[in-house]
Amino acid sequence: MAQRKISNTLALAVLGLLREQPMHPYEMAATLRERHKDSSFKVNSGSLYDTVEALVRHGWIEPVETARDGRRPERTVYATTELGQGEFVRWIDELLRMPVAEYPKFRAAVSYLGALGPDRAAEALVERAGHLAQRIEETNTVLADTVGSGKVPRLFMIETECALHAWEAELAWTRRTIAEIRDGSLFWPKVEQTEQGWTWSAPTSPEGTTR
Repeated sequence: MAQRKISNTLALAVLGLLREQPMHPYEMAATLRERHKDSSFKVNSGSLYDTVEALVRHGWIEPVETARDGRRPERTVYATTELGQGEFVRWIDELLRMPVAEYPKFRAAVSYLGALGPDRAAEALVERAGHLAQRIEETNTVLADTVGSGKVPRLFMIETECALHAWEAELAWTRRTIAEIRDGSLFWPKVEQTEQGWTWSAPTSPEGTTR
């Protein structure tokens, strides 16, 4: 598979918006936030303008007019090109079909959970569980206010629903792991350095025999 010229997924958001109508970057950013898409795409002025410039450079979008609103600076309005529309559809199709390694930071930290010790690890996971629970509650409120009220079709918010399910699964795993740490079923080996290298103790049953 050939490497895509543009890989920043914020470009997907820009192309998606411009399929609806021509827009200037300020309007793009406002629309993404209004639709709660900033939970799926990292939206800030610098990254958005860089993305727009890259899309223009590769011929996926093009400037169609320069507009001025009152005393505000002139703003360039962009529209998709035929090339950009084709790349947009192919890119989405590719991302949906093929899982890719995304290297999430949380999983990287979990791989070294043992470094914290059981008490501190449980404390850190309890705090994360609280943040996740709050995020889930807030997202359910957003979905109820948009999709549940009929203001927005479910298809337009389906990525938020996907994220919600992922957070719920992570919260369930986090709470289960906290319980295992506290009841001792997640064993914390004692690591020691010897002349032969690093060693760790194996868990034992209550009778003292190795499991």
